[in-house]
Amino acid sequence: MSRVTAVQMASGPKVNANLLEAERLISTAAKQGADLVVLPENFALMGNSENDKVKLREVEGDGQIQTFLSRQAAKHGVWLVGGTIPLVAESEDKIRAASLLYNDKGEQVARYDKIHLFDVHIEESDEHYVESETIEAGDQVVVVDTPFGRLGLTICYDLRFPELFRAMLDQGVELIAIPSAFTAITGKAHWTPLVRSRAIENLSYVIAAAQGGYHASGRETHGDSMVVDPWGVVLDHLPRGSGVVVADVDLDRLRQVRERFPAIEHRRI
Repeated sequence: MSRVTAVQMASGPKVNANLLEAERLISTAAKQGADLVVLPENFALMGNSENDKVKLREVEGDGQIQTFLSRQAAKHGVWLVGGTIPLVAESEDKIRAASLLYNDKGEQVARYDKIHLFDVHIEESDEHYVESETIEAGDQVVVVDTPFGRLGLTICYDLRFPELFRAMLDQGVELIAIPSAFTAITGKAHWTPLVRSRAIENLSYVIAAAQGGYHASGRETHGDSMVVDPWGVVLDHLPRGSGVVVADVDLDRLRQVRERFPAIEHRRI
């Protein structure tokens, strides 16, 4: 049995302030016995423009945000999924939106670059997002061994593409981290059914850490961070605001569910 935590924030344009809040919440999670902590997408920066993150991009292995993540993991003795941070891309005016995994010694053990980019127009609120203008897409599925099971790394918009999760299942995934920043409108309509569906269809635990609240840019994010078990049961969730969502992961239960309801073995396509 292991304890996992999804951190929820409402990050703003000041990195130092965001890191202080993340530190507070990681500490809170650790005090509640967390073994694995997942931060939300853009935890270190929700800028006033999409270009703000390009100015802050870091080289892998070096930079303020990565140093923070490494130190927090080691300080609290937790495995830490660093939401997303802006890393250097091939193009000088773009970043890689990377989710970095650190072990409890503060060592980076995995990296996932966001594959699916959020290029949409939300008519109800007239919101426009074109992530491809500032983000260079990744192309690698990442599943890694941890003391808590085989962990798959995804980011936000990836949630809408079940084929990615099936590819992780083919690599033996047992729990899935989904750092996110869903818009208020899309989140209200789709967030919970999508998160639960990814858990149910892959008979896996899902740790969905979200931005939740109002941001300095005027954007509103949905929140409702949650941990869902392999049967689709929401073990804990936080509708709005900063805080942590805590739940236990039981791999024996996961294996029992997969054995008693062998839908994974029944795949034909």
